[in-house]
Amino acid sequence: MFRKFITLAVAAIAGISGAMAWEYNPSEENLKAREEFRDHGFGIFLHWGIYSMLGQGEWAMETLQLPLDEYQNLASGFCPSQFNADQWVKAFKNAGAGYITITTRHHDGFSMFGTKASDYNIVDATPFKRDIIKELSDACARHGLKLHFYYSQVDWSRDDYTPLGSTGRKTGRKLGGKWEDYMNFMDAQLTELLTNYGPIGAIWYDGVWEKKGKDNDETANIWNLKHQYELIHFLQPGCLVGSNHHLTPFPGEDIQLFERDKPGENFAGYSGQEVSQLPLETCQTMNGTWGYHPTDRDWKSPESLIRLLVETAGKNANLLLNIGPRPNGTLPAESIDILKAMGEWMQTYGTTVKGVRSNVVGAHEWGVTTHRGKTMFVHILDNIEGPVFIPYTGNKLKDARVFVDGRKVPFSQTPDGIILKPGSKPHEVIDMVVQLTFQNEI
Repeated sequence: MFRKFITLAVAAIAGISGAMAWEYNPSEENLKAREEFRDHGFGIFLHWGIYSMLGQGEWAMETLQLPLDEYQNLASGFCPSQFNADQWVKAFKNAGAGYITITTRHHDGFSMFGTKASDYNIVDATPFKRDIIKELSDACARHGLKLHFYYSQVDWSRDDYTPLGSTGRKTGRKLGGKWEDYMNFMDAQLTELLTNYGPIGAIWYDGVWEKKGKDNDETANIWNLKHQYELIHFLQPGCLVGSNHHLTPFPGEDIQLFERDKPGENFAGYSGQEVSQLPLETCQTMNGTWGYHPTDRDWKSPESLIRLLVETAGKNANLLLNIGPRPNGTLPAESIDILKAMGEWMQTYGTTVKGVRSNVVGAHEWGVTTHRGKTMFVHILDNIEGPVFIPYTGNKLKDARVFVDGRKVPFSQTPDGIILKPGSKPHEVIDMVVQLTFQNEI
């Protein structure tokens, strides 16, 4: 029955693809989902798979140059007996997150869900025998969080992933399949993910960077992007599509992703692309790696991550903050401490970074702004000499107060903008927020 459903779905999309040009007109449901995504502001990224058993991050198979047959033996010992979906989801919700993005399949080719397209998955190949994606889906539904799926386009295990790309060349696998078969395999898995796990917020692709054509059109054809994006939107019109390809978004993509940098910045070297008008998201790690790596002790402080959340909101983008769970199904203690600290801050200031936009005032040396309705939140992250100047005009300012205690802030309005005199930000305060109330919508 499942194979029949896939065949019908793919056939329907093939008909659509043949009839349409490479254009994309998002549905009303999709446009609504985009605004809901923006409103969430903050999400949790989970890189979890059998690679966690090696404690060397999610690229361990590649970086350690492990033979495929030896690496696949990890599955027979993967038993995350302490995994509790409700505990995870509660911790993320208490931290102020609105959604979770989890690796359903990473570059090693191992599926963390009960797929019928391959027996190399958590249900069929491990002693655990449980579908953790289904359990997370159910827990998210119970606690009101959206679930997004990371899905790797790269595969270091299959013989039909041919010709090889720039990685996974030393696994010792035997090649003999056809690229068309691999495309069909991905269609089958995407159909399962969007059929068996309830409403899904987004598909978070990763891998186009491994095989690029001479231009974007050729790259899109290599990966069959038009067909796959139409398949996703056919199965769930409200499911957003994003891709970590480090390029300008392709037609059919609903969100633009940035890796380790806020939109418009490129310190990490992955984000030189132009910033689009799509909803934006930047992903970052709590320490230095994505997958579980117990010797990576370079944990970022809660204060620095709260600041990153504020600065990202000030770039009109969401922050997707990563955790690499342990192989036993628990979260590293340091990540739990960070979540608790962020949750405490969000209890007070969450409304200033969630359900807001930031597209009228850019970042300044003192910080950033966000806004909602007639209210602007001025996030003073660094003290400066003299008053705070906000280059925003054409709307009468009626009131200015410190957000946390309601203390009035002296202000004046000039033809060039607004001058605030909030006083110095206390050293122990991460973000001094001044709430401005205007006469009209911002």
